[in-house]
Amino acid sequence: MRCLVVGTGSIGSRHCRNLAALGQQVFAWDVEARRLAEAAATSGARPVSSLEEGFALRPEAAVICTPPADHLAAARRALAAGAHLFVEKPISHTTAGVAELVEEAARRGRVLHVGFNLRHLPSLGRVRAWLDEKRVGRVLAARAEFGSYLPGWRAGRDYRDNYAVSAAAGGGILLDAIHELDYLGWLLGEVRRVFSSAGHRSGLAGDSGDVAQVTLEFESGASAQVHLDYVQRAYRRNLQVIGEDGVIHWDYPTHSVAIHGAESSSGAETVDDGDGNAMYLSEMRHFVHSVLEGEPAVADGRDGLRALRLVEAAKRSARDGKWVAP
Repeated sequence: MRCLVVGTGSIGSRHCRNLAALGQQVFAWDVEARRLAEAAATSGARPVSSLEEGFALRPEAAVICTPPADHLAAARRALAAGAHLFVEKPISHTTAGVAELVEEAARRGRVLHVGFNLRHLPSLGRVRAWLDEKRVGRVLAARAEFGSYLPGWRAGRDYRDNYAVSAAAGGGILLDAIHELDYLGWLLGEVRRVFSSAGHRSGLAGDSGDVAQVTLEFESGASAQVHLDYVQRAYRRNLQVIGEDGVIHWDYPTHSVAIHGAESSSGAETVDDGDGNAMYLSEMRHFVHSVLEGEPAVADGRDGLRALRLVEAAKRSARDGKWVAP
């Protein structure tokens, strides 16, 4: 399958390598020639000089990895060229035009995946299985956390060159850590309303939000508290789900899951999530299967839009100081 990767920063380069490892024919384009050359050298992808050249090759699939504010324009061009779509998270920096993109992909019969790679973690999948099995009974509450020091994200690169520091480019912790909002919806269902305190709190460069505290109330009656930040010096990503009959703990850095309830159903285990690339490789393998075999997407355009609506609701709540429906 011919695949065009649009944007060859960190995640775009990773997708180039993984698509090549899966035996796909990979072409790549980036606005920065140096970055494109590096990605081509490490993945074997064939560089193209322009998007026009790339789409003239009639790729069956396009993988959109530009800064979020540029996602929709590139995705529309890919659909017009007849390509199936994989769009990195978030699907865009605002919801404007996203529903139309989802509808257009469906009308054309094109696959539209969104890059919520955490859904491909076996450890988080174990949490979902336990919830489906009602192992902790009716869920009452949850607590999710992500924290990581932004200047340490890319070795050898000044963080001030990262789109993450620019609100206009689609940066900010609510968009970068949209995974938490996505997987909570995946695990607990639809959100009824949102309350948030969020903004640029630290001395980091840029104007994007770097700390957010978000409360979600679900249609089921459950609630969740979500903490997100760019400032913690020790990486953290974890989840606690509290049910009437027990508690589930998930910790990504240690790849561990635990359930505490009745003695007969309690236990802790380490789940083999593979190396740091395994979930991304699984995600891209799933995308290829979706295109070639018609396998339904684990995370599709509707999921991308749902999570983005939660981000916008959190931003409005932080601005207005009140509960907001997504």
